[in-house]
Amino acid sequence: MRSNLARLLLTRFRWFDDRLRRALTSELDVDVTPAQSLLLASLPVEGARQADLARELGVTRQAINELVKSLERQALVKLVDDPASARAKLVCPTETGRRSIELALQTFDDLEAMLQSRIGKLSVDVLREVLEADWGE
Repeated sequence: MRSNLARLLLTRFRWFDDRLRRALTSELDVDVTPAQSLLLASLPVEGARQADLARELGVTRQAINELVKSLERQALVKLVDDPASARAKLVCPTETGRRSIELALQTFDDLEAMLQSRIGKLSVDVLREVLEADWGE
């Protein structure tokens, strides 16, 4: 029986996430959940507001707030005053958080290269083109 496309995409996303989390654990002794790794992989080095992170990740502000608290306890992020708004705070990576983000980006590059060696550069290029295409709302 043929797998549905949503299941295939989710399985392949988990392939990337699993390898990212393994790299964080082995290289930096950082142990994060899949949800935490998704936030870290989406966090700009200069920081972001929780509302913007929630919107980008498609989750509630309450969910982001819980993730931020858990990452703060691990000293991966900190909340700092937003210079653009006296009422807002930015979620910013700590030094370890920055190293985690850098490792995540390098890991994604390495995984893409691994994928090219397994399924071919043309297949990866086509996959990227399809995923970057406008699928509508």
